[in-house]
Amino acid sequence: MKLVIKNLKKSFGDRVILKDINFEFEKGKIYGLLGRNGAGKTTLFNCLNEDLLIDEGTFYLEENNQKKKATDIGYVLSTPNVPEFLTAREFLEFFVTINKEKIKSLKTIDEYFDLVKISKNDQDKLLKDYSHGMKNKIQMLVNIIASPEILLLDEPLTSFDVVVAEEMKELLKSIKKDHILIFSTHIMELALDLCDEIVILNHQTLTKIDSKNLTEKEFKQKIIDDLKEEK
Repeated sequence: MKLVIKNLKKSFGDRVILKDINFEFEKGKIYGLLGRNGAGKTTLFNCLNEDLLIDEGTFYLEENNQKKKATDIGYVLSTPNVPEFLTAREFLEFFVTINKEKIKSLKTIDEYFDLVKISKNDQDKLLKDYSHGMKNKIQMLVNIIASPEILLLDEPLTSFDVVVAEEMKELLKSIKKDHILIFSTHIMELALDLCDEIVILNHQTLTKIDSKNLTEKEFKQKIIDDLKEEK
């Protein structure tokens, strides 16, 4: 299965954000989407999630030479959006109830809490009393429960402490075989540690960075050079 993007363009007025994007993302890999601040990473995600209308081009899921629209997308926002008037348990129970027919491997609510290591003391707290990082955990969890074909992750680990970030990285690695995972970040070391492929968004276009025949130092320098390079 692939997410195929062809000739995608997006502008805001006279400002071109994405210009003729062409790329294929494959199932079973975590892609690190690297770009400088303001490069358009979130705009690309918003286009793929259909929160923004694209100006030109198309994107779709391709599986066994059959094309279908890429509507099965989960999106983990950099700023988590959760119903703060509910407890974590109430939110998960509600989410599981309304999505029950679509959830592939249904678990108990306690098992879901265990999956992302939310302690018993926190499970019945109102979400408004959760920290930013804890809200992000819940947002990650509901997307993992929904198990979409494509999972867009916009700076999802920056709010976590060192221990939780490592736990989340291991969780993402454990589920990647069943998904297309695109991980947006501006932190190169994080992308290199977690991701199977590095993709640069720079000067409105996407480019894969090939590490073949390069040492780790040379690979890092190539990424930096590509982020600086005028096209």
